[in-house]
Amino acid sequence: MSKDGGPIRLLIVDDHPVVRDGLAAMISKQADLELMGEAATGQEAIDLYRTHRPDVTLMDLRLPDMSGVDAITAIRSQFPSARVIVLTTYRGDVQALRALKAGAAGYLLKSSPRAELMQAIRIVNRGQKCVPPEVAADLSEYVADDLLSAREVQVLQDVAGGNANKMIADHLSISEDTVKAHMRSILSKLGANDRTHAVSIAMRRGFLDS
Repeated sequence: MSKDGGPIRLLIVDDHPVVRDGLAAMISKQADLELMGEAATGQEAIDLYRTHRPDVTLMDLRLPDMSGVDAITAIRSQFPSARVIVLTTYRGDVQALRALKAGAAGYLLKSSPRAELMQAIRIVNRGQKCVPPEVAADLSEYVADDLLSAREVQVLQDVAGGNANKMIADHLSISEDTVKAHMRSILSKLGANDRTHAVSIAMRRGFLDS
């Protein structure tokens, strides 16, 4: 139940109508849940939250105008008590860590069973956190790792695009030796054997968009 004793009021934020429709159908079958709004962009989410103050918001990470993490940050900067569950296809520990640091109370995969999602909504509404074991395991595995710096991510993005060191250096206005130094650091931090392996690991963990 919500704070006023009525149904838990929900806001869905996802740019795919099919996903929103599926979630709305699930919610409609729960007597203690009520859908009060749907948003397709981060800005719509911020505006709707401000207007309706939902009890729990279901937030996708990939939105057309901003990331879900940025939307969470914006909402919680105005409403620190906002309760948000990230609902995403991306399991990577980096994405999960960013979302939780931004203030998300839950992090669920869209492949999660319906009952798990419904339970998560009720848990988060009570003021508790909800992170499934597989995501928590990913977080704990890498918690002591050094995260890639913003510049290292830029270098790796260019590597993923098939660019040689000279092209990367020109693009980022740095020397080739600096590019090589960044790559050594990247390989060490990710435990990668080579450039291709580093890109693969970075995509899996959420440093790069897949």
